[in-house]
Amino acid sequence: MEKLVIKGGRNLKGEVYISGAKNAAVAIIPAALMIDNSCKIENVPNISDVAILKDILIQLGAEAEFADHNTLFINSRNVNTYKASYDMVKKMRASYYLLGALLGRFKRAEVAMPGGCDFGFRPIDQHIKGFEALGARVEVKHGIVRLKADKLVGSHIFLDVVSVGATINLMLAAVKAEGITTIENAAKEPHVVDIANFLNAMGANIKGAGTDIIKIKGVESLKGNVSYSIIPDQIEAGTFMVAAAATQGDVVVRNIIPKHMDSLTAKLIEMNVKVVEGEDWIRVTGNGRISKANIKTLPYPGFPTDLHPPVTVLLCLADGTSTITEGVWDSRFQYIDELKRMGAQVKVEGRMAVIEGGSRLTGAPVKATDLRAGAAMVVAGLVAEGETELYNIEYIDRGYENIEGKLRSLGAEICRIRQGSCQL
Repeated sequence: MEKLVIKGGRNLKGEVYISGAKNAAVAIIPAALMIDNSCKIENVPNISDVAILKDILIQLGAEAEFADHNTLFINSRNVNTYKASYDMVKKMRASYYLLGALLGRFKRAEVAMPGGCDFGFRPIDQHIKGFEALGARVEVKHGIVRLKADKLVGSHIFLDVVSVGATINLMLAAVKAEGITTIENAAKEPHVVDIANFLNAMGANIKGAGTDIIKIKGVESLKGNVSYSIIPDQIEAGTFMVAAAATQGDVVVRNIIPKHMDSLTAKLIEMNVKVVEGEDWIRVTGNGRISKANIKTLPYPGFPTDLHPPVTVLLCLADGTSTITEGVWDSRFQYIDELKRMGAQVKVEGRMAVIEGGSRLTGAPVKATDLRAGAAMVVAGLVAEGETELYNIEYIDRGYENIEGKLRSLGAEICRIRQGSCQL
C-alpha cells in the first residue's frame, strides 16, 4: 500500500507547470473510437484514469501507445466490438463516454455501469433521455447499459439539469446522426468546449459549445490523421493556487488559461490573497491574514465543485466563520471527518458546511475519500504542524500527475512511500 508523507509548515515558492485537463482527456480518448483511422493527442495528463482508458481501447481492438510522456497515438481502425465489460470500466466513472462514442460509430453500445469516486448519487437518466431522443432503444439490466439504433436522427434535447457528462455523451452520439441536433441547457465547462473542438478537428460540425445551446449538424464520417492538444487542467491549477494561498507562499502557476480560473481568482482576492494574472499564468502570493468567505459551487462559470474540498482547507485558516454550499452533487462532505482529525472545526448541515476559521491543523494519519478530497488532504498536510500520513492515494493518482514531485519543486516536504522506502 502506498501513502504520502507530508511535513507541514513550508511556504510554497517557485513555478509549477499544469498538465492537460483530466476531465477533457477522459472524453477525448473515447471519442477517438469514432474514427476508423489514427489520431495524435498531445498534452495528455499522465494519470491513472488515462492509463485505464488506454487499456480499455486496446481491449476493444484499438492501437494506443504513448510516443512520449504526454503524447498519445490512437488508431481505431481495427475496433470491431461495441461491448465494454465491467472488468474494463469498473475503476472509473468517465467510462460512460464509451456509450456515446460506440453508439456513434456502431449504432450499438453495451457498457457496464461505471465505477470511480463515490460522493453522491450520480444518475445517467439525462444521458438515456438524450440517446432515446436520437433514436436509440435503451435497456439497463444487470448493471449493463445497452443501446441499439437502426439509425440516429437529429433531435431537440432539453436537459432537465445541467450535466457535463450528458452534454458530452450526446455530442458524441449526435455527431454522426442524420440532420441537426440541438442540446438546450447544455453544460458550459471548458472541457465541453475542448471535446467539441476535438470533434470539429476530425470533421464534425458543432456550434455553440461553451453556451447553453449546442447545435450539431450530423456528418457521414469523421476523418483521421489529426493532431490535437488538450487544454490545461483548470482543477489542478486551482489546487496549486489554493495551496500557495494556504501556505502563505508565492507561486506562479503556468500553462493555464486564466479566464478558466475567474471564479476562484475572485474568491481568493475576496479572501485577502494577492493574485496577478498574465497571458498564460497566474501568480498567487500569501498576504498574511486570510478573510472569511461564503462560497456556493455551481456549474461553470460558477465556482467549481471540484475545488470545493481544497478551498474548505483554506477557509479553516481564515478569520471568522465561512460557509460552503454544495450546489452540484448530493454530498461531497465525506472528507470532513478526515479534516476534523487534523483539528478542523467544521459542521455539515445538509448541503452546507459551516467552517469556524482560525483552526490550528496538526498532522495525523488520514485517508483520501475521493479524488478532490485527496487533494484537500494534501493541502491540509502542507499547512499542518508536524507530519501527515495520507492513505488511499490511488484516488489522487486518478487526476493529478506527479503531485508530490510538483510540490517538492515548490519546496514542500512530501514523499511517496512505496514498500517501506521514501521516493524523494
